[in-house]
Amino acid sequence: MEKARTVPDSYPLSMQALLTGCNQKTTREPVMNLNEADAAAALEELRELGLIHENSGARVPRYSHNFMRALAVPEQSAVLLGLLMLRGPQTAAELRLNAERWYRFADISSVEAFLEELQDRSTAKGGPLTLKLPRAPGAREQRWAHLLCGAVEVSTANAATSAPSATADHTALAQRVALLEQQVALLTQHLETLVGPLEPFAKE
Repeated sequence: MEKARTVPDSYPLSMQALLTGCNQKTTREPVMNLNEADAAAALEELRELGLIHENSGARVPRYSHNFMRALAVPEQSAVLLGLLMLRGPQTAAELRLNAERWYRFADISSVEAFLEELQDRSTAKGGPLTLKLPRAPGAREQRWAHLLCGAVEVSTANAATSAPSATADHTALAQRVALLEQQVALLTQHLETLVGPLEPFAKE
């Protein structure tokens, strides 16, 4: 969902690009370290749920998401849920800032409106998809969490978000590293495209 918006030239994703995105170390909470078997198993589960498509016409299979249609949510809601999955609980203000490369929300109140709509989602539509957490100790604003993986342990979620904020320098560095990782993934994809036609000659 992130790469479809931030690096559309490399989307749909090959398995290698998918793993690179999953194992990205910056702007991720939690940080993961998946191998290809883990990713393949997850893809199979997502396929059964109708959440992904496999484009098998190319030399290398590529995967795209079907999130909005499968969950019957608008683009804005999908963006917010995607950010909550990638970065953990966040305030409406943080979500608006982090969504800049995905979707430009007019103001914080519009972010809150979509989050509240997801929280009040009826049982007939599948039930709530977000939860507004109680204010953490020392925090000025309440954070939101997604419910895509089931109920949220409030104490754990608040503990994870009550650590001191990173400095501006660290944030800038993290953003640069994330951009470089995306560029490497794109270059890897282009290299696969270039090398593919040469593989039969290499075997000979």
